[in-house]
Amino acid sequence: MREIFGGASAECRAPVDAAALREAERRLGRAVPAQLGALLRETDGVADAYGTDVVWPLAHIVEQNLLFWSGEAFAGLYMPFDSLLFFGDNGGGDQFALVVAPERDDVFVWDHETDSRMWVAGGIDEYLRRALAQDGDEGGDRWRYPLRGS
Repeated sequence: MREIFGGASAECRAPVDAAALREAERRLGRAVPAQLGALLRETDGVADAYGTDVVWPLAHIVEQNLLFWSGEAFAGLYMPFDSLLFFGDNGGGDQFALVVAPERDDVFVWDHETDSRMWVAGGIDEYLRRALAQDGDEGGDRWRYPLRGS
């Protein structure tokens, strides 16, 4: 798995077992996208060199998505989140998600200040390489002008 990090420093945790993944899917009421499920079966979240959970532990993924999907806390403030499955953040409030309806491999960032949803990566592997890159910026800026294949 470390080969997808592009040599970047990352903290990986113990893998999620199949029973925990099934229970999470039951609670969510939908399947975890295949690429995220595969990653979680290798590590229960990924933290960057600064301790930011670029991929949250499975329990946090479930908690956050149930909160966002409930609509109660965010009704009137943001567009609906039903089609997204959030799985990580940049430490500054913006969160990363996969589109689950219809399911696609692309990763989007949700800007918590503007409610914009912008494409940032063609899949989890590309997202991790970019999220873990040590390029000297302050985290969020590497996502401002995403380019395919960068």
